[in-house]
Amino acid sequence: MPCVAIADATGLHGHDVPQQEDARFSMAERREEQGTAPLPPYHLPVLPAEIDEWMNAQPGDAIIDGTLGGGGHTALFLEKGATVLGIDRDPEAIHYATHRLRSFSEKLHTYQANYSQMREHPGLPASGKVQGILLDLGVSSHQLDCAERGFSFQKDGPLDMRMGPNAVMTAADFVNDSSEQEICQVLREWGEEPQARRIARLIVDRRAKQPFTRTSDLAQCIENSIGRHGRTHPATRTFQAIRMRVNEELSLLHDALEAALHCLAPGGRLLVITFHSLEDRMVKQFMQHRAKPFIDDPTWPAPRSNPEHFLDLPTRKAISASSAEIATNPRARSAKLRVALRNCQPIRTP
Repeated sequence: MPCVAIADATGLHGHDVPQQEDARFSMAERREEQGTAPLPPYHLPVLPAEIDEWMNAQPGDAIIDGTLGGGGHTALFLEKGATVLGIDRDPEAIHYATHRLRSFSEKLHTYQANYSQMREHPGLPASGKVQGILLDLGVSSHQLDCAERGFSFQKDGPLDMRMGPNAVMTAADFVNDSSEQEICQVLREWGEEPQARRIARLIVDRRAKQPFTRTSDLAQCIENSIGRHGRTHPATRTFQAIRMRVNEELSLLHDALEAALHCLAPGGRLLVITFHSLEDRMVKQFMQHRAKPFIDDPTWPAPRSNPEHFLDLPTRKAISASSAEIATNPRARSAKLRVALRNCQPIRTP
């Protein structure tokens, strides 16, 4: 395997993204070909000081960065002498981070896949175990700022929202083909949208006349229907819910957390940054359950040993950004970091 390898989830290796890839996912490659001019900012990592402290990367450590993005967090680990196994489903992120961190090429191994597939990373040590795993959830600043990706209602673009070219549907597919009931359920459960039923009805009525193809069209229809009150755009929760559905974010997060248990060596650190209450609740409950030595039930005569006691919690509270960081990076305002340590309890496979 070359020092820096890019592989997709099917196991393709090499430095090039597959030719069948959607054109909108190849902009970072074109940017690299422009010469030696500095790359434009891709994504400002949140909680860098806290991540650096809690990961405590050491020379010789192997660390999985399951959401490579622009490589901001990965750079912290590489500078400490660790080897980083970077994962991202977005080929733009892979290209950008690989170019940005090219001076660490011998210690950076990338894999184009979803973080739930971390156990398949071709750069894993022979033991299959690493000393740290970081998951920085949500959408990157670059994805939001790039109108062609269709994540933002503030910039007109195709109604896409795929984090990677292998997603099975686009946002346009979802709003134009899903039933009113499914749209309502997704907006209510994933976007916590109080007017989910009304918006779902609006989408179904309007698409019967003309399908949705642009972000501005969908956002404007929602605003015209329910009005605008306060600073938050009325389409905010709808766009968030659709993005999470298109990219299967909650189900893949659950799979990634389970995979992390298998990949962490005893004493290994699991760090997860969330920006959404549903994600944070899932991470919190996952960690807390697996940090209980015993579990109890009112119908049991006594507590029982927890067969899933695989983690210890060095801190039970979520860690938030400082006021100084929020002043320079407003995106950090909603960030929550949770930390867990892998204990020595073996995972018994059936």
